[in-house]
Amino acid sequence: MPVLFLDGINDRDQAESLIRAILLVEADLDASPPEPEAWYDHQLVGLKVHRDDAEIGEIVRVDHLPAQDILAIKTESGEVLLPFVKAFVPEVDVQAGKVIITPPGGLFEELAEPNED
Repeated sequence: MPVLFLDGINDRDQAESLIRAILLVEADLDASPPEPEAWYDHQLVGLKVHRDDAEIGEIVRVDHLPAQDILAIKTESGEVLLPFVKAFVPEVDVQAGKVIITPPGGLFEELAEPNED
């Protein structure tokens, strides 16, 4: 969780006076994270999602949960949440604008009912 220190704000009363203040931060949106297999949310949102050489959707947001990050993928049938782990998302190509996924069965399609013969 980020922590912000401001010159001249030395106690709780001064800090509370800033509630609902708007903070503007200059950011280099072209900069890459320091780790080779890390991405900023703005780099992932909008990437096309491919499975078995077919485009199945687009990343609309990244949710940061305690266990792992989750990709929210907009598909024709609605939004699907996919854990952002190497096993399910083996390739992220920001330059090409796509991610390759290998999700578990049933996440993006209905599983066939077993025959009860």
